[in-house]
Amino acid sequence: MIDINEILTILPHRYPFLLVDRVVEFDAGRKAKGIKNVTINEPFFQGHFPGHPIMPGVLIIEAMAQVGGILAFKSQNVTNKAVYFMGIDKAKFRKPVLPGDRLELVMEVTKQRGAIWVFKGEAFVDGKLVSEAELMATIVDK
Repeated sequence: MIDINEILTILPHRYPFLLVDRVVEFDAGRKAKGIKNVTINEPFFQGHFPGHPIMPGVLIIEAMAQVGGILAFKSQNVTNKAVYFMGIDKAKFRKPVLPGDRLELVMEVTKQRGAIWVFKGEAFVDGKLVSEAELMATIVDK
């Protein structure tokens, strides 16, 4: 398991843009599963559908990208590097994510060549698929 303290050493993101609370499964170079606990206290709920709060889809994709970044970074065991989100394809949003949900973010490596990583990302709530996308990232010097 990768806890929030280790995530803070890997990702440059901080509140309110850090969207991963922990990584509960990690298979270097292959797959990772991260957790985001969605609470009503999230700053985006103030303006995203007031009275009927829904987590913005772009933030679900960003949360997936952050898990992918952790997977790439830890798989290559690098320092003084950063992971940059490069692309998104085939994004689908199937069900709304609401306050109180526990978002499970599963990232699987589909291709890796040098510093370029391609992932299949899926997000689940209560075992049901809520979002999916193909994401691309690269590891660069800081």
